[in-house]
Amino acid sequence: MVTIAFYNLKGGVGKTTSAINLAYLAAQEGYKTLIWDLDPQGSTSFYLGASTTVKNESKKVLKGDLDLAETIQPTLYKNLYVIPSDLSARHADVLLSEGKQSKKRLMSLLASLKDSFYLVIIDSPPGISLLHDNIFNAVNWILLPNIPTTLSIRSYETVANYFTEHEFNKEKIRCFFNMVDSRKNLHHETMGFFFQNTQFFKNFIPYLSDIEKMGMNEAPLETFAKSSYAAKCYRDLWAEIKKCCL
Repeated sequence: MVTIAFYNLKGGVGKTTSAINLAYLAAQEGYKTLIWDLDPQGSTSFYLGASTTVKNESKKVLKGDLDLAETIQPTLYKNLYVIPSDLSARHADVLLSEGKQSKKRLMSLLASLKDSFYLVIIDSPPGISLLHDNIFNAVNWILLPNIPTTLSIRSYETVANYFTEHEFNKEKIRCFFNMVDSRKNLHHETMGFFFQNTQFFKNFIPYLSDIEKMGMNEAPLETFAKSSYAAKCYRDLWAEIKKCCL
């Protein structure tokens, strides 16, 4: 089982849309894929038409009162499954701190799925906390979407330094540029500089309205705009991720 987290210190960089579109592509290629929505906003759950069926479901999973496998739901798409989130996920740090092996709880939960899925993708909330320490320990790869601006790149450097200081494996980190505006010189200059860094994928996702329409369609981009340039960019990025991480 391969585990990938889409994560960034900052919000609004396209973690959720990336997770959904790339998970969909993996599923369509025959990989049995699960997305675990750990963000209390529940955006992944919304896009995939899923919601929790038990009150405070996220809280109960993290406390150990509910088996993770019981929360898995099929989506409308072959080979693609989801664990939806709810607002009780906002208590994740407190719940994890109260348990044993507080930094490895998610690792234990994911281990219970190793015979059920080929690929598990975690949609992480922004920030750095005990929940994120769990994610960093648990997954094989951490993919950081970055808008090619000064503040977004600064967040990448902060995360890289955090990994070094707390002895996490920095080799797990891979980055790609997202929401790229080809009209902006700053975006081109920033990308040109960081493409020298082997942690950055060469394919990127542009800032296009077709991606924003995912909210209206509540669906992966490939299902309603397969011939669009944006969909092609996700396919190209997926091919690069697959070669590196699967």
